[in-house]
Amino acid sequence: MRNAGLAAIVFVAVGLIAVDVFIQARHEAPKATPSVAIDQRAPDGARVRVQVLNSTKVRGLARRATSVLRDRGFDVVETGNIPTAHDTTVVYDLSGHPDWAKRVARAFSPSRVETRIDSSRYLDVAVLLGTTWRPPAEPFYP
Repeated sequence: MRNAGLAAIVFVAVGLIAVDVFIQARHEAPKATPSVAIDQRAPDGARVRVQVLNSTKVRGLARRATSVLRDRGFDVVETGNIPTAHDTTVVYDLSGHPDWAKRVARAFSPSRVETRIDSSRYLDVAVLLGTTWRPPAEPFYP
């Protein structure tokens, strides 16, 4: 009987320790894992102004692309639609910063980058969304 009582005490102690470890693990800060590669984000300390134009028949694609770019730190200042269709997404470097255009293009693979310097515009990069780009799935919030 004495061994049974001792076994019960040990069993309860082990259970309490396990519960304590479980509670501490749940309250620890989650480990930060980058979901987006550094070279797909806007450069630190730079405001990259982007225009997103939908050249497909898919409604809301420019809005979805805007969310993707804003999540990566880019400043989307204009969105819209254009009537001419493109298969491949084209990213235009308008301000002479090809690195910025390449960073934007990585979010829209497959895409290509072209340079068209336009000093009269307030934009740095323009994106013409093509039919080959598929936006990431949106989270479901009921």
